[in-house]
Amino acid sequence: VKDVDFGMNEIVVRHGKGGKDRRTLLPAQLREALARQIGYVKKLHELDLAAGYGEVYLPYALARKYPSGCKEEAWQFVFPNRAPAPDPVTGVIRRHHVHPSWIRKSIKKARLSAGIVKQVTCHTFRHSFATHLL
Repeated sequence: VKDVDFGMNEIVVRHGKGGKDRRTLLPAQLREALARQIGYVKKLHELDLAAGYGEVYLPYALARKYPSGCKEEAWQFVFPNRAPAPDPVTGVIRRHHVHPSWIRKSIKKARLSAGIVKQVTCHTFRHSFATHLL
C-alpha cells in the first residue's frame, strides 16, 4: 500500500529487473479505482487484525529492522489473496498477495470477453505503456 503515492501520481515498483526499485506513472484513469481497492485492503486488514492475524511477509532484513512492521497497514498488499494462509516457512497465518497465475487468468478472461483473438499477457501491457510514453 505504501508504494502507491497519490500525491505524486506514481507507483514504486520494488525489486524489479536487476533488483532495482523503479517509479512509474499512476494514470489519472486508475486513481479512483485504485483508491477504492486500497480502502478495501485497509478494511480487510482491520478485520484480519481483529481475528488475530493481519501480518504480511516483510522483505529482506526489514522484519528485523521493523519487528511490528509486518502488521502495519502500509505494508499490506494492494491485491491480497482472498483468504489468509500459513506461511510455508514459519507457519504464521498471513494474507499473501494474489498468485501471478490469477492475474494471467483474469487477463485471459478479459481478452476473451472482449473478443480479442491475439495473445495478450502482462508483458503486453508493459510494452503498450512504454510505447504510449514515446
